[in-house]
Amino acid sequence: MYNDQVMERLRNPRNVGKIAEADTMGEATSREDADIIDIYIKVQDNAIADITFQTFGCAAAIATSSMLTELAKGKTLEDAEQITQQDVADALGGIPEWKMSCSNIACDALRDAIEYYREQSTLRS
Repeated sequence: MYNDQVMERLRNPRNVGKIAEADTMGEATSREDADIIDIYIKVQDNAIADITFQTFGCAAAIATSSMLTELAKGKTLEDAEQITQQDVADALGGIPEWKMSCSNIACDALRDAIEYYREQSTLRS
């Protein structure tokens, strides 16, 4: 069902864990597959200086979370928000179509984290 790159990300995910001093955290859940994705971000100069994830779910959810962290790291917040589910799937060499909306939800968690960061920044100003 999954290609070699997705299976490699499942066996050896990158950027797993929490950032102790994260500037923001976002989450996304899938009721269909019961996937839960938490994204932690450290922001510096309006860019993602560090990003990690914790995902509880299937191979697609773990692989897409891992790939998203690599695609987003170093990007400005605006550029990171533009990363799509399709970008993540393409970077992995594809994931099954039926996993695109239920397990490929890391982008939702990233957008949630960025939105929360902006809200908190506005409150501190």
